[in-house]
Amino acid sequence: MPLPTVILPGYLEGAIAYRPLEQSLQDLGFPTAIVPLRKRDWLPTVGGRSMLPILQLLHPTVKQMLQQHNSSQINLIGHSAGGWISRIYLGEKPYMFHGDATAAECLWYAHPRVANLITLGTPHLSKERWTKRNLDFVNKNYPGAFYPQVRYVCVAGKSIFGVRRRGSWLAYSSYQLTCGRGDTWGDGITPIEAAHLAGAENLVVEGVRHSPRAAGIWYGSPEILPAWVSYLA
Repeated sequence: MPLPTVILPGYLEGAIAYRPLEQSLQDLGFPTAIVPLRKRDWLPTVGGRSMLPILQLLHPTVKQMLQQHNSSQINLIGHSAGGWISRIYLGEKPYMFHGDATAAECLWYAHPRVANLITLGTPHLSKERWTKRNLDFVNKNYPGAFYPQVRYVCVAGKSIFGVRRRGSWLAYSSYQLTCGRGDTWGDGITPIEAAHLAGAENLVVEGVRHSPRAAGIWYGSPEILPAWVSYLA
C-alpha cells in the first residue's frame, strides 16, 4: 500500500489552493491530507518571526495520518516555504531561537516518521534579511539532505529568466533576494540554484510556475506530476 501523504502549503497560502493536487494524488492511490492552513494562520510569522504556528498545525496532521492509516511513516510534500519548514520538523534540535516557546514545544524529531520529503519550488537559501534568520537555523543544523534514511527530492521549475524589464521584474527581484543574482532561471519566485540541496535528488522541470494560483502550469498540475510522483513510496 502507498504511504499516506501530507502536503504543507507555501508561505501565505491556505489549504484550499492545494485541493486539486490532493485529489490527483488520491486518484493515484496515495491517501493524502493537506495541513489545514488558512491564509491568516501565517500572519504571526510575518517579518521573519517564528514558524511555530505552522509547525503546530503540521504535527497533528502527520499524527492523524499515521494513526488513520496504521502506518509508521508518511510522505511529506512541502511547497515553497513549506519545504524548509518541513526540514525543521524533521529535526532533533529545538527550534527556539525566537524565544516564543519552551524546548519541548519546539522539537518534533520527525525524521523517523518521514520516508520521503519532496520540496516543490522551495527556497532552501535566502539573502533576504528576515527569511535568512530562519533559513540560517535550518542550514546550520540540518545542511543538505541531512538525514540519510530520508529521501530528499527537490523539484525546481524553469519557466522565467529574470531580467530587468516589464514582465520579468518580479522574477528578477525575487531571484536576487534569494540567491544574490537576478539574471538566472527559476519558477518566477524561486531560482533553480536555491531550490536544490546538496545530496538530494535534484530535479528541474521545464515550464513550471511557482504558485498553484499562477496562470499556466505549476508543480502540482496533472501534466507535471509524472516528473516527481514516482519518488513517493
